Amino acid sequence: MRKILLGLITALFSTLAAAQAYPTKPVRMMVAFPPGGPTDIIARLLATQLGESLGQPVVVENKVGASGNLATGEVAKAAPDGYTLLLHSSAYAVNPTLFKNPGYDPVKDLIAVSVVAQQANIIVVNASFPAKTLDELRQQAMKDKLAFASPGAGTTPHLTAENLFHVRWKADITHVPFKGAGPAVAGVLGGQPPIGCMAGSGPMSNIRSGKLRALAVSSAKRLPQLPDVPTLEELGYADMQDYTWVGVFVPAGTPRAVAEKLNAGILKAVQDPGMRKRLDTLAFDVTAAPLDETGRYVRSEVAKWAKVVKATGAKVD
Repeated sequence: MRKILLGLITALFSTLAAAQAYPTKPVRMMVAFPPGGPTDIIARLLATQLGESLGQPVVVENKVGASGNLATGEVAKAAPDGYTLLLHSSAYAVNPTLFKNPGYDPVKDLIAVSVVAQQANIIVVNASFPAKTLDELRQQAMKDKLAFASPGAGTTPHLTAENLFHVRWKADITHVPFKGAGPAVAGVLGGQPPIGCMAGSGPMSNIRSGKLRALAVSSAKRLPQLPDVPTLEELGYADMQDYTWVGVFVPAGTPRAVAEKLNAGILKAVQDPGMRKRLDTLAFDVTAAPLDETGRYVRSEVAKWAKVVKATGAKVD
């Protein structure tokens, strides 16, 4: 018994020592989506600030595929030492219900370190598209065969649009999933298709330039960046406050002290005036919170989106 206790104590002190020394080499940050979307934007902003806080470079790598499942599965299997991070959107909470085999359990296989920020989803159309309001889009959807773009199957913009178009309107609008918000914006700009639903940062610059027209936002209140664009709630669609969030995850088994250190580094990063100004410009709301609160929130999101997937009948295209 004494040998067992000594062994446990030795292992505990070794773990604590390793956590205190962490990090001693560069940290890899795997992003589940391509450049141009909210997940990648947060990753690029966070990498610099977090690297300064940790005292080691944070190297960003985009690992695209299967609506984020490819990167998630790889990180879930990585060594639980804090040197491999996952940057994912709220699709992390959606995919386990949407896919028959997503390749990970969102509660058991990874630890939620931080939900860094969130932003509303926006219904947009190409500037040349005839609908000037959401109701005009609804009327056109009832008589014409239309299609809409999203950043990918399982993203919250996809489900916001599914809920609005298919559940609320009962319209036959075809979903066209892209591999991220950047490609989805490019598709709508090219009119292929002319309608889209994306998180705010993706289409924002093109909305401001007049190349895209925003018809509605899924936030509780109008966005300061788009004060003339009504919310879905204002337009009569109750219980449609949906957000795309961006979170940081590490493999299950990562020492608590390491996860706490990463969480503290992120909390410090989002307080940087330059980063906060940039996030505000891109319509992000900072949501970073302590570790335990973050874990509870992600678990609640997994439960919430499971219900939405079942209600909309959304399927992987």
